[in-house]
Amino acid sequence: MGLLTNRVVLVTGGSRGIGKAIVETFAKEGAVVFFTYAQSVEKAQQIEGEMRAHGFQVTAFQANGCDAAQVENVINHVVETTGKIDTVINNAGITKDNIVLRLTEAQWEEVMNTNLKSVFLYTKAAAKVMLGQKYGNFINISSVVGVAGNAGQSNYAASKAGIIGFTRSVAKELASRNIRANVIAPGYISTEMTQAISEEARKKWEESIPLGRAGTPEEVARVALFLASDLASYVTGSVIYVDGGSHIA
Repeated sequence: MGLLTNRVVLVTGGSRGIGKAIVETFAKEGAVVFFTYAQSVEKAQQIEGEMRAHGFQVTAFQANGCDAAQVENVINHVVETTGKIDTVINNAGITKDNIVLRLTEAQWEEVMNTNLKSVFLYTKAAAKVMLGQKYGNFINISSVVGVAGNAGQSNYAASKAGIIGFTRSVAKELASRNIRANVIAPGYISTEMTQAISEEARKKWEESIPLGRAGTPEEVARVALFLASDLASYVTGSVIYVDGGSHIA
């Protein structure tokens, strides 16, 4: 028996990086996992196929998290297929870095829509189901950048800070219905997104981390596993840093 046996979980942005690690970790703990992806069709199909081949219940959906109708369709399909939804993990995110004087409206809007609007849309759609169930759980992936800020990432920082304020508000609104909402704030995690940074910049970043190294997607996934399980039944409105101590440096 796993920590999430027969739990129904939806993960947005589950085809790579942190999302992929969450999908795999949760499925291995007994969850029925649905995950969304935007463009990574081959990667998503590969994850779905490999996990199913090993007996795990994993289903991929291509969906635009900024489109309310598509979000509703995803939630409705999950519920129609399984009869419930236990946990939603809002993980989908992008970066479009630039200093604020060069940042375009398009770069601002794309990041805010993908990183923050999608969290609102999935939360709103799933909360309707959870209110009827009188239980549920939201885990939203923010970033240490949303707390500390970062030069050249004002749009990303704003979107990730917004996730924290949004989640804490939702936690207060829905607590009376036994619905929890928490935030994970990763620091420098070794993913495809961070691998795009130059080697010199990566080394400098790692040297600034108290633990002296980048984190792994699996280390974030294990914290998400805790929050999704009954081990965290009295935890809501919290921000948990998975950053090697960066927020205290």
